[in-house]
Order: sequence, then C-alpha cells, then structure tokens
Amino acid sequence: MRTLAIVPVKKLDAAKQRLAVLLGAGAREALAQAMFTDVLASLRRVERLARVAVVTGDATAMAAAQGEGVTVLDDPAPAGQSAAVAIGIRHALARGYERVLCVPGDTPLLDPAEVDALLALTTPEPSVTIVADRHGEGTNALAIVPPGAFEPSFGPHSLARHIAAAEAAALPCRIHACASLEHDVDTPEDLAELWTELDRHRGLAPRTRGALRQLDRARVAGSASIAEIRVRSSVEELHRWTETP
Repeated sequence: MRTLAIVPVKKLDAAKQRLAVLLGAGAREALAQAMFTDVLASLRRVERLARVAVVTGDATAMAAAQGEGVTVLDDPAPAGQSAAVAIGIRHALARGYERVLCVPGDTPLLDPAEVDALLALTTPEPSVTIVADRHGEGTNALAIVPPGAFEPSFGPHSLARHIAAAEAAALPCRIHACASLEHDVDTPEDLAELWTELDRHRGLAPRTRGALRQLDRARVAGSASIAEIRVRSSVEELHRWTETP
C-alpha cells in the first residue's frame, strides 16, 4: 500500500511548555528541533513509507524538513496536533495515498524496523492501528486505512477516545505494541525516562542525545538539571512501589 507518514510539528519556540520548570525557552526549542530531526531521519529509513509529510508553520522546521522523500505542508494557523494531522490526511487523499501513518515529532527513539513491522500488519481493508504511549493513555502513532476512514483526536487520554471512535465507525481497531514509539516527551519525568532509554541504547537518536548533554551541562540557572530530575523520578517511582498494598 502506498503510505504517507504525517508528522505534525508545532512552532518550535512554543514547544514543550511543560518542561519550563527544567529548561528555558531557547533550550526547549533546541530540544524539540533535535527530536524532530531524529524522527524525520528514522522515518526516511522506513521501507514501507512512500513519503513523509511534515505539517508545520515553523520556518526552522520547514528548513530542516527539506530533502528527498519529504513534503512540507504549511500549517498557516496552527490549531493543535489533530488539526495539523487533518491537513496531512487531506493531502494524502488528494494524492491518492492508500494509508497514512501519523507520528508525533517528539518520539526520537523511533526504530525504522519496528515501524515497518507495524505497517506490515495492516491490509488494504479499512482499519486503524494504534500505538499507545508508555502510560497507556495517549496515542503515539496511528496507521489509518484508507486515510479518510478515521478522524484523529489527539491530546490527553486520546487512546480511549480513538478506540471509541473506531468502534463507533465500525472500523476494525488494533492496539499494537511498539517500544520505540512509546516514549514521547511532555513532562520532566518523560525527559528523564527518555534519557534512561538513551543510556540503554547507545546508538539511537544522536541529535537528541547531543542536545540533552549540552542542555544538562548548561544547567539553566534556578532550575534542576536533567540528571537531578532523573534521580527525583526514580525516588518517586520507588515510593509508589513501596506504598502499594
């Protein structure tokens, strides 16, 4: 099936607001750009993708997305991830793509082989395949056949919302485990978990790895370092385990 990957990218200078307790605006922008660049590099290596569409209104992201196999779609009035993905779906329908894969730009651990395996599961019949986030509440990937069969609704608790929407549309729905797509970054704890995963897999996400090292060395004045957030997250997790009856 001819497949288009859709990657929505919000304005980089407004990205990752929930990391403000840890990183300044410039640092958040640098991290968001690094993660997006790693995601794009990995998607270019997915064999079952015909092309990648980056949907953004950010000039820096547009420039970074230029190159073979990538189409840049302007998001002139950014209204969130779901609206950006809808722009990509309309493009896919207009160009005759048979399937879309919606992937956020903050999943830098993305493994091309795992994405190929995910796409290999889908058939030409209408369906939706969902990859949940590591919390089992959000959605970190959607494979939709055909592109117009399903209207994504991202945001908090989107996994349950997507399952319900598929059921309402009588659309076969599969939840697929894809470890490399489980780790998006919204909170300091997500960032700590990402760094732990990067420690385990030394060759992954080189741009994100470099950005994190540089940011941790900088240690934005008056805020915790990423290393300190990692320790804090580990202690909080231990407390949750020991307090469970």
